[in-house]
Amino acid sequence: MVSWMISRSVVLVFGTLYPAYYSYKAVKTKNVKEYVRWMMYWIVFALYTVVETITDLTVAWFPLYYEIKIAFVIWLLSPYTRGASLIYRKCLHPLLSSREREIDEYIVQAKERSYETMVTFGKQGLSIAATAAVSAAVKH
Repeated sequence: MVSWMISRSVVLVFGTLYPAYYSYKAVKTKNVKEYVRWMMYWIVFALYTVVETITDLTVAWFPLYYEIKIAFVIWLLSPYTRGASLIYRKCLHPLLSSREREIDEYIVQAKERSYETMVTFGKQGLSIAATAAVSAAVKH
């Protein structure tokens, strides 16, 4: 329990707040090098968040699991190891580049389906509301 609380605190402060502040600084100063660095970090951190959600449910029982998470987040951030940049350049960029068209098509399809679903639910909601209004009016 203590390991979980420490891990959560470290990930929130050093994995989220610290990079958010330096991302703000990069945007404010228009420093392209720092902007690119932090964009790579956020892309890697998004993947980390997905993986963390799954591993928290499946392997959190593993000895030193939370300590490994802390070390990994610090490794990602460190200007000496440049972990996020390494993962982005060696793994994520090649993967995303090779699948970019497929991902874009999937996103367009998902947007279309979500719009259609919202319209359908909206129509159903209006129909239910109209029926309830008519029923209430007839009873009075």
